[in-house]
Amino acid sequence: ASPDAEMAAFGEAAPYLRKSEKERIEAQNKPFDAKTSVFVVHPKESFVKGTIQSRESGKVTVKSEAGEEDQIFSMNPPKYDKVEDMAMMTHLH
Repeated sequence: ASPDAEMAAFGEAAPYLRKSEKERIEAQNKPFDAKTSVFVVHPKESFVKGTIQSRESGKVTVKSEAGEEDQIFSMNPPKYDKVEDMAMMTHLH
């Protein structure tokens, strides 16, 4: 069965459940540093993407999309966005 036929069962939700081939290729080629890319807890958005700026004396400074917060979680590479088999992911939150 073709991937399009498999996704047809999801109707209007299908575009939100699987990236297009172009988007998957772009995600695989996107620069990603597992040591500095994190998710930051955010009161309204739940989690936002962030980048570790420095680590000193047990304190981590993070530049996030919505300001600095105090709790961080490791991030999976962009190639895993909308992945169908979550067993492939390193970090589950």
